[in-house]
Amino acid sequence: MMNERLSPELEDLHAYVDGQLTTQARRRVTARLAADPRAQRQVDDYTALRDGLRALYGPVAQEPVPPRLLRKPRFRQWQRPMAAMAASLMLLAAGGIIGVQLERGHLTAPLAGTPSIVREAAMAYAVYTPEVRHPVEVPGDQAQHLVTWLSKRMGVPVQAPQLDTLGFGLVGGRLLASDDGPGALLMYENAQGQRVVLYACLNEDHERDSAFRFGQEDGVSVFHWLEGPLSYAVAGELDRGGLLALAEAIYQQTAI
Repeated sequence: MMNERLSPELEDLHAYVDGQLTTQARRRVTARLAADPRAQRQVDDYTALRDGLRALYGPVAQEPVPPRLLRKPRFRQWQRPMAAMAASLMLLAAGGIIGVQLERGHLTAPLAGTPSIVREAAMAYAVYTPEVRHPVEVPGDQAQHLVTWLSKRMGVPVQAPQLDTLGFGLVGGRLLASDDGPGALLMYENAQGQRVVLYACLNEDHERDSAFRFGQEDGVSVFHWLEGPLSYAVAGELDRGGLLALAEAIYQQTAI
């Protein structure tokens, strides 16, 4: 439920990442992390989400507020109650959306004209590819276990395409949450340390496929398409031709 509070332990971890603990409390949490690998992984994930959000939206936060937004609106007397009610409803809706995304570990800002799968793939790329200790949940040397686990959680067969001929090896993967339910994230890396991610979520219209489409979100390039029960997106900071080559190789191995 959205109105349930986090446990004191999780509140401590969030406050630890945000730098909001007292010196004594921080020492207590630091000692706990040293003895609890699971708690340390949670802190690493929270830190990755925070850093990903800063990387994606930090420049926007530094932009000056447009003058038109600084002007104080003038309400007629009868408009004030309605304006207050509208503001309350907007805040409630926004809080619900942000709460759901936080609960899912999946934060996005809906931008008009940008397909949701582009935003989701770009966010996953920004959050997880910089990670050194925990970029994935299941490593690439356990590919069969990874595919079986993701397929079970997704409810449809999921594959881990081989991209070695293009110089990218499988780092591993993890389960994410998407607007349409569970999502699968596979990460690949080349010899130069460049990483790309393949993101797949459920396609509600199984009968509709699509050609490759290109999009960008905050400097991250994304090719996406629909194929059978899944929507696919490959995201990275490669040039458009290099990313397209990866998308075509993935399509050839996953096409039904």
